[in-house]
Order: sequence, then structure tokens, then C-alpha cells
Amino acid sequence: MKTIGMIGGMSWESSKHYYELINKRTKELLGNAHSAKSMMVSVDFHDIEEFTFDGNWDQIGEMMAQSAEQLEQGGADFIILCTNTIHLVSDAITKNSTLPFLHIAHATGMEIRKHRLKKIGILGTKFTMEKDFYTKILEASYGLEVITPKQEDRNTLNEIIYKELVNGQFTAPSKEKCLRMIQDLQNEGAEGVILGCTEIPLLVQKEDIPIPSFDTTKIHAYAAVNRALEEG
Repeated sequence: MKTIGMIGGMSWESSKHYYELINKRTKELLGNAHSAKSMMVSVDFHDIEEFTFDGNWDQIGEMMAQSAEQLEQGGADFIILCTNTIHLVSDAITKNSTLPFLHIAHATGMEIRKHRLKKIGILGTKFTMEKDFYTKILEASYGLEVITPKQEDRNTLNEIIYKELVNGQFTAPSKEKCLRMIQDLQNEGAEGVILGCTEIPLLVQKEDIPIPSFDTTKIHAYAAVNRALEEG
């Protein structure tokens, strides 16, 4: 079994969910008392949040590179970044570490491909929905047409994520807003929806959504377990 190196803390709410999913999946596949071999470097989300809203992506990239170096020195066999948005600076990891990097957009794209969908909606932070670091992979590598909520809804969702979800607050009104956004995306032709923020699946569950939904946290965590259990 390979050792999974995790960069977490963005937020710790989602990081603990990653840890739980990875270990439960390992036990499910291997049985008995098995758990995953892993290590996590957890950053201070306060700093990440400030740099994000200041647009200081270079500083965030430096933090990610430093975290990757710590994982490499600690003996990890490959790296995952336990967040969607900060994949915007994933190049800082791949350029500064010799370890393989498992990108969340590729894991998600491969899962969507199994369902043979062509048009997909995405929910996430404004950075995930409006910048192309995520969608260009889905479009170029998996032939998907990616659509997002309207501007007002993108602003609302971003506020829900940063003011509520990352602080462990999951309210019924916010859930209703997210479900309405998903319905609007479906009305625009979306055949499925990507829950592209690691905290959104903690607010909106699969059974609440009328179209196929893709929980990127779960998809990424399961892909990491598959990588850890590969031979050779």
C-alpha cells in the first residue's frame, strides 16, 4: 500500500471528511482492520483565505510547494490537495515536487465520463466557477461543456461557502438556494452537476438532487485509495 500525502486545512471541515472517506474506503476494499497509510500537512486557512481575497496566488503557491516538500520528506508516495479552489496553483506543487500529483479535475472528469454526459453544471467558489483552471481540464480532456450559475447566484454561493460552510454552518435556507441553482442549471440543459467545493456535499446530499451529481471530495478520495492500492 502506498502512502497518501494530503495537503489539508482548506477548510479543516472538508479535510476531516477526506480522512474519513479515505479510511472507510480502504477498509471497504481490504476488509478486516485495514486503514489507509497517509500523512497530512494542514495549513492555516486564515492565511489562505486572506491571500485568496487579496488575489495573492503566488503566496498561496509557495505555501502549497512548502507543504508538498514536507510530504515528500515525510515519505509520501503521491500527493492530493484536499480542496477544489486551490488547485488553481497546483502547478506550484508539480513544479516543486518529484512526487506524482492526483488532480481533482481529472478524477472528476473520469467519473463523469462513465456516465456519458456531455453538458455539466458546476457549483463552487467564484474562483472555481469563473477561472478556467478547472473547467479547461474538463473541456479539453473529457469533451464536456461546462456551465455555471448566473452572476448573482455565483456571488451568493461564494458567500455561503466562505461565511457558512467553511465554519461548519449548514443551514436549510442555504441548502434551498443551492438546490434552486441546480434546478436552474438543469433548465439550461445540464445533464449533471459537479459539487465542486469540498464543503458543498456536506450541505446538499445526492438524494436531494434531481440529476446526477458528482461529489468531488468523494471522487477524489476514492481515486486516491485506488492509487494507493495499485501494485508496482
